[in-house]
Amino acid sequence: MSFQDVFGVAPEGTWRAPGRVNLIGEHTDYNDGLVLPIALPNRIQVTASARDDGRIAVASGGHSGVVEFAIDELQPGSVGDWAAYPAGAAWVLRESGYAIGGANLLIDSDLPSGAGLSSSAALLCATSVALLGLRDLEVDPAEVARLAQKAENQYVGAPVGLMDQMASMCCTAGHALYFDIRAMSTDQIPFAPAADGLTLLVVDVKAPHRHVDGEYAARRKSCEEAAALLGVPALRSIAFDDLDEALDRLPDDVARRRVRHVVTEIRRVEEAVTLMRDGRLREVGPLFTASHASLRDDFEITVPELDVAVDTALEAGALGARMTGGGFGGCIIALTEAEAADAVLSAIEKAFADHGFRTPTSLAADPSAGASRVD
Repeated sequence: MSFQDVFGVAPEGTWRAPGRVNLIGEHTDYNDGLVLPIALPNRIQVTASARDDGRIAVASGGHSGVVEFAIDELQPGSVGDWAAYPAGAAWVLRESGYAIGGANLLIDSDLPSGAGLSSSAALLCATSVALLGLRDLEVDPAEVARLAQKAENQYVGAPVGLMDQMASMCCTAGHALYFDIRAMSTDQIPFAPAADGLTLLVVDVKAPHRHVDGEYAARRKSCEEAAALLGVPALRSIAFDDLDEALDRLPDDVARRRVRHVVTEIRRVEEAVTLMRDGRLREVGPLFTASHASLRDDFEITVPELDVAVDTALEAGALGARMTGGGFGGCIIALTEAEAADAVLSAIEKAFADHGFRTPTSLAADPSAGASRVD
């Protein structure tokens, strides 16, 4: 459907924001830790025109009908379902004092939803830059990311960290975003697998997300409770060399496993960044694999499809593989020699058929740029 057909007026511009895949650093963001995402070429796109009546009308190629609401009347919960995301973006911008005004918004996407590639963060970021862009309001990308997180936390009601929004807003092409949550600092780390004769496969295992919202919240709560027992503001404060002593102070095995994952995962991010800066990209592979084992055994957020995909990729010659995203479904990444990528993907497809799983799909994982105006 065209913008003109939906809204009866011509668009004034188009903005877009990408999804992300996290190379390493899973469930560390809400623990004040370190993460290392890249932006994907797959994006959510918002085509828009301004209105002068203080209302926003939003339509999507993936949903029927137009949802309309008044900006001044927005409150958490006042707009539901998929439209809660653009409504949340408008709400948080209004609450933060930005004079965004009314708008018509048409949303399109080539980013799979439910695959753990942060389609929700991309939608919030794309809507935010569109609403700001229509009024020529210039806002620092990191601030837009923080506002998008606030919208998802307080309007949508999802207790997400800041990594996804920062990746969608702040990544650059050919780099991974080294984001220190505690310091709120970023660095662009060169990451161009193709230049090294490598391929980063992103494989959507097509597993239905199982209790992901409740389990995500439970993991976050367990980390916060463990930090309180250890007398630190967040698990980032536990140094790797002090891990054993910290584990001895915890009262149960579940808490110990959750803490062990977070502390060792932060260490793996540091090691990966060092290797990437040194141009030793192939050596990052084993860190991916160690991360997956930790997420499987200590954080307990994998499902059979993720484990089979990772194990099969490694057996087929991948240099390393891990689940990526919040867990309980979604995607894996596998670092392979370029000439081995097709064989690795074929092996995963065969293994899934043998297990009776749904047929997986793959995405190109070329490190791409963050949110921008298209025209």
